[in-house]
Amino acid sequence: METKQVTVFGGSGLIGGLLIKLLIDDDSFSKIIVVSRSPFKSKSSKVENFQIDFSNPEEIEHSIKNSSIVFSAIGTTQANVKGDKIAYRKIDFEITYNIAKACKSESVKSFLYVSSSGANSKSSGFYMKLKGEIDAAVSNLNLISTVIFRPSLLIGKRSEFRFGELIAQFIMPLFAFMFPKNLKPIAAEFVAKAMVYVSKNPPKGNKIIENSILIDWKKKGFGK
Repeated sequence: METKQVTVFGGSGLIGGLLIKLLIDDDSFSKIIVVSRSPFKSKSSKVENFQIDFSNPEEIEHSIKNSSIVFSAIGTTQANVKGDKIAYRKIDFEITYNIAKACKSESVKSFLYVSSSGANSKSSGFYMKLKGEIDAAVSNLNLISTVIFRPSLLIGKRSEFRFGELIAQFIMPLFAFMFPKNLKPIAAEFVAKAMVYVSKNPPKGNKIIENSILIDWKKKGFGK
């Protein structure tokens, strides 16, 4: 069985951390490069940590060299950037776009990353508009394979405290049956499982996995 080297961005976040655990336990993957600003510790011999300056495209490109698959769950919150929309865009847009450009340069077989349900470059809301602009810019690079995951509210335990999201995680599942599939909350672990699964046989060109698709997959028992 052919094993693959992969690179993961955003490993300290909710989906990124779950991704790394799944990749460690999966014999399809021989080496996992975890890219971070600060030290990332793992007991697995499969994991190697690259600490980089995310504003340096050359360091981003170096971190994906020899990887056939690149995952990204990079993201921030308004609280983390103290409401600075320029700083927010620099993290969400520029880093993701530079990772995608590096994938293009290195002929990476598949780039899979997390966007958001409702992403739309024509939205009047800052967050959804930004996510839509990222998706459009990355898609226009025409990589060998780009898979964009657009989950709704993620259910799972984060390493960082987000009061509003914590409350929503308790309340929204109670009323999930009332929501359309694109707005239903979904377990972060399931999203991570779907990303790993799709990475093993990635589609050619651009593919968007909407929250409604993830919900359908979960109902059919995918990932059990």
